[in-house]
Amino acid sequence: MPFRDRSALRLLAARGTAAAVAAATAAVTGLAAAPPVHASPAAHGALRWAPCDDPAKPGAECATLSVPVDWDHPDGPGIDLAVARRKATEPGARVGSMVFGPGGPGDSGVRMVVGNIGRFSPEVRRRFDIVSFDPRGVGGSDPVTCSAGLLAERPSPELRSRADFDATLAYNRRLRADCRARSGPVFDHLDTGQTVRDLDALRAALGERKLTFHGSSYGTLLGAQYAETYPRRVRAMVLESVMDHSVAATREFLRSEAAAAQDSFQEFVKWCGGAADCALYGRDVRAVWQDLLARAARGELANPDRPGTALSSSDLVNKYAFRKFYDADYAGLATLIAGMEASTPLPASPTGTAPLPPATPVFCSDWRLPVRDYREYRSLVTTMDRAAPDLPYLLPIHMAAACLGAPTANPQHRLDAPGAPPVLLSNALHDPATGYPWAVSVARQLGRGSVLLTYEGQGHGSVTSGPCMEDAVDRYLTGLTVPARGTSCPAVP
Repeated sequence: MPFRDRSALRLLAARGTAAAVAAATAAVTGLAAAPPVHASPAAHGALRWAPCDDPAKPGAECATLSVPVDWDHPDGPGIDLAVARRKATEPGARVGSMVFGPGGPGDSGVRMVVGNIGRFSPEVRRRFDIVSFDPRGVGGSDPVTCSAGLLAERPSPELRSRADFDATLAYNRRLRADCRARSGPVFDHLDTGQTVRDLDALRAALGERKLTFHGSSYGTLLGAQYAETYPRRVRAMVLESVMDHSVAATREFLRSEAAAAQDSFQEFVKWCGGAADCALYGRDVRAVWQDLLARAARGELANPDRPGTALSSSDLVNKYAFRKFYDADYAGLATLIAGMEASTPLPASPTGTAPLPPATPVFCSDWRLPVRDYREYRSLVTTMDRAAPDLPYLLPIHMAAACLGAPTANPQHRLDAPGAPPVLLSNALHDPATGYPWAVSVARQLGRGSVLLTYEGQGHGSVTSGPCMEDAVDRYLTGLTVPARGTSCPAVP
């Protein structure tokens, strides 16, 4: 996802994945040029597969792939990327390897292959070796490391004054310097442009002449830029829940993200109005929700996960509602809201919002989202509030704050991938994080041969949402049969 507040925002203090902050303050005057086409990168050494170190989930094999820290200087320092695979369940029907591009940013592809292989359809598991990796700076691939003490000082993501804005900018500089010193040279080479070349090295190490790829959420950015950089090395590519990297302006990026989330809230309200099993059935759901937001703003709403402590309105939105929208768990959200409404109010007091989200350096290296000063920041908050009146201080504005102050290695640009084969895009009509208009835009950028497969339902992720979606994706991956333009699949209960 983009912006899913889980593994993408997870950090281990002394060692392990820690997110740093980086973005640009330079003004965006237009779209950047497309990346140049590079010579084929070569993996440093063969993949040596061995059983992964997880006896509870047998069957997966793990390896490491050595790549340069900086592909523009291939003879310089190197890093080892963690890779995992599960072999095709029917070797006689095997098509080849399919590489999965994890989301987040910051999700572990290794963990997906080892522990969540059910994410893929039975037909894909039967016909392909499913391979994924931890992107550079994540998990087992030279993870970014930062000071635990400095991370604990993260300021609130809700900036209420010029002093807050200036303090956040200063904190971001301190954290970047600390993470860079502790992580080494990889810290400045975490953008998707570098990962595109890692992906091509993995393709070569797997012995595949052309890449079969499935990218989900943030992984769609990796896939799209691979198709742009190496268009003639693509066999098949599925982009699920699509990021649009052509959205250049900070305001439009935040507005579109807010609109997508608000659309999911409206879908929740509509569902509750017609579902007798909704815990709020027959009531004014929006009024109940607004009352909860007001209680949270006054410091009177109890945190269901930390009894006796107050839940802020921002945490109510991002840690509870937004998460439920990902899986379209409307029944679960209604039950949660009903429980919060019935809870005993706490004595009114100031609330503490969860600390500034540790935006991964990948995101901040890929998105130039400049905010000149506190006045512009407040204007951006207002724009988001207008687009999402029921969801104040959504996570994307937190990310923009976390990304203040550093250069962006791979800024936004329109895709240009002449020579690429048809790409299959998949998106729900009501996706809370990667709104449907983004998928429409990227399909147009990829050209007339590419097709957007529409899931007429809700949630973040769609390729296995019912037999219609699953069969269309399976036919494309296995036999390169592209659905007819305009194909859509009904929502499943």
